[in-house]
Amino acid sequence: MSDWLISLEGTKAGHDLALALALVAAVLHALFGALQKGKHDPWLSRAAIDASYGLIALPFALFVVPWPEPQMWPIFGGVFVIHAIYKLLQAAAYDRGAYTVVYPVVRGTGPLVTVVLAGMVFGEHFAPGQWLGVACLSGGILALAAWNLAHVTVGRETMLPALGLAALTGLLVAAYTTYDAWGIRQAPDPFTFLAWFFVIDSILMPALTFRRWRSLGVQGILPLLRRGVFGALVAFASFGGIMLATRLDKVGEAAVLRETSTVFAALIGWLVLGERSSRVQVGLMAVIAAGAVLVEWGGR
Repeated sequence: MSDWLISLEGTKAGHDLALALALVAAVLHALFGALQKGKHDPWLSRAAIDASYGLIALPFALFVVPWPEPQMWPIFGGVFVIHAIYKLLQAAAYDRGAYTVVYPVVRGTGPLVTVVLAGMVFGEHFAPGQWLGVACLSGGILALAAWNLAHVTVGRETMLPALGLAALTGLLVAAYTTYDAWGIRQAPDPFTFLAWFFVIDSILMPALTFRRWRSLGVQGILPLLRRGVFGALVAFASFGGIMLATRLDKVGEAAVLRETSTVFAALIGWLVLGERSSRVQVGLMAVIAAGAVLVEWGGR
C-alpha cells in the first residue's frame, strides 16, 4: 500500500485523494474535539484517547511497518515537543471555556499561519481566489466564535483566559501541521511515520494524569476507557488522514480544508451537546464552507 500511495504523490489522483482525506479529517476532528470536551475531565479524556492509540499503534510500529531510518528519531523528538505544548494549551482552554467558543478560535487562527508557513517551508503558492477563500474561512470561523461568545452565559469569568489559550493553541496547530507534513515527507515509508507518531504522541498525557486515574476507581475508569478506544479510532483516521493528505498534495490546501471541522463541530454541539444554532451561526457556517470551496477551486 505504501508504494501505491507514494506513486500518487503530485498526481491528479493524489490531489483528489488528498481532498477526500482532508474533508474526512475535518468531520472526525470535530468529533475528536467533542470527545475531549463532553462530560468528563478533558485532561483524563485526552489521556484515555492517547493511551489507547499508543497501545494499538505499538505492535504495528514494532512488527508491521519498516523500522525508522536513523534520521527520523530527531524528527520524532520534535513531534513530541510540539504536540505536547499543543495538548497542554488545548486542555487548559477546554478547562476554561465553552466548546463552541474555544474550538472555533483554535481552528480559525491556524489556516492563515499554516498557508504562510507552507509557502516558506515547501514553496507553495496560493492564487488570489484561494487567498479570498482563506479569508472567508478564517473570518467566518472567528466570527462564529465571537457570536458564540456573545451568547455564552456559563463560565464567562474564565472566558478571557480561555480565548487567549485558544489563540495560542491555534498557532500550535499551524506549527504541528507544517512540522508533521515535513516529517512524513522525510520518511521513506509514510506508515512508518504514522505508526511511530501515535506511539510517541501517546506518552505525555497518561503520564501527567497518572495520579488522577488512581483516584477514580473502576466505575470511573471504565467509561473513560470506552471513550479512549473510540477516540483512538477517530484519531487514526483524522490525524493519520490529514498527514497522508499533506504528503500527497499541498500542505496549505489540506490544512485549510480540514478547518471546515468548525462547521461539523457546530453540528455536533447542536445534535450531541444540546447547543442550539441561530440563523447567524448557520450563515457563518455557510461562509466557512464557501471559503473552503474557493480554496479548492480558486487555484484551478
